[in-house]
Amino acid sequence: MILYHGTNIDFDEIDLGRSNPFKDFGKGFYLTDIRTQAEELARKRMIRDGGSQIVQVYGFDEALLADPSLKSKKFDGPTAEWAEFIYRNRNRSESVFKHDYDIVIGPIADDGVAYLLSRYQEGSFTIEELADQLKYKRLNSQYYFGTARAISLLKRIK
Repeated sequence: MILYHGTNIDFDEIDLGRSNPFKDFGKGFYLTDIRTQAEELARKRMIRDGGSQIVQVYGFDEALLADPSLKSKKFDGPTAEWAEFIYRNRNRSESVFKHDYDIVIGPIADDGVAYLLSRYQEGSFTIEELADQLKYKRLNSQYYFGTARAISLLKRIK
C-alpha cells in the first residue's frame, strides 16, 4: 500500500519526539492513503510555518497488520469508540492519555469534529450522540505510526 505524509520541511529520519501529543490518535507519525489530502496538509503547513509544500511517499505492507506481535487498531468509521479514543487523545485538561498501539487507522477528526468534541466535553450530549453527529461529516482517513517498531515498517519511496 502507498501512504502519503504532507509536510513543509523534508526529512529523511522520522523523529517521534517532534510529534504533538494531542492529536487524534496521540503522539506519532501520521499519513494518509489519499494523496490530495496530504497535498492540502502540506499546503496549510507551508502557509502557516513557511518552507515548501512537500508530499513524502511511503510503502507499507498492510499484511503486517495481521502480525500478532504488532498491536494495531482500525476504526472503520465514526463510532462511539472512535470518538472516545480521539477525545481522550486530544483532551489537554487531564494527564496525557497514552495507549499502547503501534498503528492506528481511522477517520480524521477535522475542525468541525473538534467543535463536536468540545460540546461533548461540556456535557451537551453523550458519546453515542457524538458518534451519531459524526456520521454526517465527511471524514478522510489517517494512519498513525506511534512506535519505533511501526516506523521501521515504513519504506520511503519519494
